[in-house]
Amino acid sequence: MPTFQTSLQRMTSWLFLAAALLFTMMHARAADNMTIEVVGAGASQYPIAIVPFQSEQSLPQALTPVVGDDLTRSGLFKVIGAGDLAPTPFTPEQLNPAALTGRGAQTALIGSVIPAGDSFTVKFWLVDLSNKNVLLAHQLSARVGQSRRVAHQIADMVYQKLTGEPGAFNSRIAYVVKRGKRHELQVSDADGYGAQTVLASNQPIMSPKWSPDGGRLAYVSFEEQKPIVYVQDLASGKRWKAAAFKGSNSAPSWSPDGRQLAVVLSKDAGSQIYIVNADGSNPRRLTNTGDINTEPSFTPDGRSIVFTSDRGGSPQIYRMPVSGGGGERLTFQGAYNASGKVSPDGKSMALITRTGKGFQVAVMDMASRQIQVLTDTGSDDSPSFASNGRMILYETGSRGTLAAVSVDGRIKQRLKAQNGDVRQPAWGPLLR
Repeated sequence: MPTFQTSLQRMTSWLFLAAALLFTMMHARAADNMTIEVVGAGASQYPIAIVPFQSEQSLPQALTPVVGDDLTRSGLFKVIGAGDLAPTPFTPEQLNPAALTGRGAQTALIGSVIPAGDSFTVKFWLVDLSNKNVLLAHQLSARVGQSRRVAHQIADMVYQKLTGEPGAFNSRIAYVVKRGKRHELQVSDADGYGAQTVLASNQPIMSPKWSPDGGRLAYVSFEEQKPIVYVQDLASGKRWKAAAFKGSNSAPSWSPDGRQLAVVLSKDAGSQIYIVNADGSNPRRLTNTGDINTEPSFTPDGRSIVFTSDRGGSPQIYRMPVSGGGGERLTFQGAYNASGKVSPDGKSMALITRTGKGFQVAVMDMASRQIQVLTDTGSDDSPSFASNGRMILYETGSRGTLAAVSVDGRIKQRLKAQNGDVRQPAWGPLLR
């Protein structure tokens, strides 16, 4: 099915097909975890030895297996196990570099966990094995139930130290799972663990989008027999209608300051882009053409919105200032380009382009306007950047599954759910 459709056409068809209403708030209810399979790797992988931390088995989740999985999943690291060292080093002074360089490692991660009732402190070091220089020394404290989050934080620190770029392991993803007539909006860690169902309904749920602070989700629900944009606070479960006008309300996108949403409304004429406050007040129309205008997304500086329109005869991506206006066409390569999302650094844009293979994830350099196709599948949709801009999450296949690809196309991942049709992914910001 083509990615670009009018929001009204798509939602109206789902509205008439939807079954009887079954709406249940299920905040914090555990759901199935997803597993991630790495099917591609970087041009070169950095070899790092990870030594099991002292006393980490006292935690519900040992830290180093999660750190190792994160780094391996990035496709940039070759993780060398070091659990058989005798004696096991827990501090830089105890480290025997030759024992690990002989296995091909260039650095080593070592550390120890200090339990303290329902909390713990972890001290860790990243050591250059060529000279025993300490590249990173840090400690973190948290409650024992946050052990996976701490492991992701450690992985992010190691990733940044060795690559020079921020990591994105300590973040979350949102997506919609469909099982029969049941639709569930779920949130999980970026590695697919800790999945929670925050909304369940027998009516469609669409287009989840993270607020910049990671505390709220905007999404579209059909529970009142029409598409309405909601905003939900994840900590409290409280939610409200952000766009519930006559006709179709769809395609929410957050402004970088988290105060406003760009949405697509049909309340006046056709499919037009508006900005509303996050509480649903003060709608302001931006587009004024009779064409289809949809899939708005703010640029990182908050000054512009990219969107899809067929005003030129075929679906293409345009950019306009937040004050509105005619719009500047961005894509010219190919007859179909849609679903544009500008990277966090503003230098590139993820999109869906149609090729001879079908609909594929691509990235466009914002300076040269050159487009590079990243995937080899043909039914891709809903691209979403990781917070560091290095990976793009998307849905693929006639039976929806999630996948991710690096911006250079070398690293590919598949996210496997135990069951269900998984679609509409959104990658959230780093947790603070």
